[in-house]
Amino acid sequence: MEKYIEFEHVGKTFPGQKALDDVSFSIRKGEIHAIIGENGAGKSTLLNILHGVFPATTGEIRIDGKAVKFAEIADAIDAGIAKVHQEIVSIPDMTVAENLFMGKEPGRYGIIDKKKMNQDTETLLKRLNCNIQPTDRMGDLSTGQKQMVSIAKALEVNATVISFDEPTASLSDKEVETLFGIIHDLKEKGITILYISHKMNEIFQMCDRATVLRDGKYIKTIEMAKTTRDEVIQAMVGRDISLFAKRTMPCQKKGTEPVLRVDGLCSDLFNQISFDLYAGEILGFFGLVGAGRTEVMRAIFGADPYTKGSVILNGKEIHCKSPHEAIERGIALISENRKEEGILPNFDNKDNISLASLKKYMSGIVINDNKKKQNALEKGKQVGLKPNDPAFMTVSLSGGNAQKVILARWMSTDATVMIFDEPTKGIDIGAKADIYLLMEKMAEQGVAIIMVSSELTEVMGMSDRIIVMRDGEITGELAKEEFSEQNILNYTVEGN
Repeated sequence: MEKYIEFEHVGKTFPGQKALDDVSFSIRKGEIHAIIGENGAGKSTLLNILHGVFPATTGEIRIDGKAVKFAEIADAIDAGIAKVHQEIVSIPDMTVAENLFMGKEPGRYGIIDKKKMNQDTETLLKRLNCNIQPTDRMGDLSTGQKQMVSIAKALEVNATVISFDEPTASLSDKEVETLFGIIHDLKEKGITILYISHKMNEIFQMCDRATVLRDGKYIKTIEMAKTTRDEVIQAMVGRDISLFAKRTMPCQKKGTEPVLRVDGLCSDLFNQISFDLYAGEILGFFGLVGAGRTEVMRAIFGADPYTKGSVILNGKEIHCKSPHEAIERGIALISENRKEEGILPNFDNKDNISLASLKKYMSGIVINDNKKKQNALEKGKQVGLKPNDPAFMTVSLSGGNAQKVILARWMSTDATVMIFDEPTKGIDIGAKADIYLLMEKMAEQGVAIIMVSSELTEVMGMSDRIIVMRDGEITGELAKEEFSEQNILNYTVEGN
């Protein structure tokens, strides 16, 4: 098959960081082509150049034999190159049709032709075989349905190239199945698909070929039908690494009295939650989506109220009415919702890292910027931040490194109880290993850790004990010697 998209010696340099270094490879017309690599490998940077977000520093891109250089996103869209984002941006109070045609509504003399707009929207949605009406309110749609609207947008501009960035991160199994069917239909129509995902099973199931990037460099392009999972991972990380979470040191549990005791905690979303947590212990919380695990953690952290029960920290009952109060008492929560509750885009690394611990940097009544800088360097080194530059704008980091900034922020609070909610969600295999090692080191220092996870291999590999929840209640507690997939899934599904 002939080359369709060609990257020739593409490089991109940001202040203090070379994000892409002499990248050259090609993509065939009408194939599903994965671009894979660890966080910080350069995947998003390469796509951003293709989509006109910013220009390459060196090299060029050719499409169908012609060199292209897009000054802005609109130029790429006009050339038939569209993107379906992981986080769907929409205006919830507007209709599907209004969102789909925003800025290019059909009409004359400033009067929008709503009938034509709805008809055109219906035609596009029918091509996707999805049960959405043009007049539906966007805010009432599920994440998967919003993604269908985003794909319809790409069809509306007659895209010949569509990229998908972590498209299944927030979808149900049924929505994933629907999405995969649509992507295959797009391929059958000759549309070229670029696919970014950290999920190996998806890449093997969906993609014809995959290009591996590592540290901003091109490594190799692989035919998926002729390779193995181990070979792909080896190419991605440049070293052998277990697919599954694995402890490198034994349980670090310290003392006979719990640091945290939760007794009979209740709310509208969970009922009679009781457990103990010890210093140096990693306590796993497992359950299906909707089991109530996150809601329990938010209540302990003071982010949501509870109606009954008690939270006892170091032998003394507390009732945190706000996250600020929880932080003051030494409890930290690294939220699952890192997009909305994570970095501030206009802040650099040192300011994002210092957000939850500002009192530490005071000199009298003034914040000492040097203290913030020193803390950012120290905590950045601990989490493996790249680049570990306090003045680097966090918004310019890769997804994995931005997540490390958030970890560094909560480590800066010197919390004695650390709650990780889905700590490796959306993170590549190599970065997962970094997070696991960091958790173990914190446990070794006596930090009591709760890890909420939906990955069975992760919760089994990292936990000293596991608590299983279902429908807002604890259905089982397992010691290390009781860990097995069957035992955990019995408690997850059957509740006994």
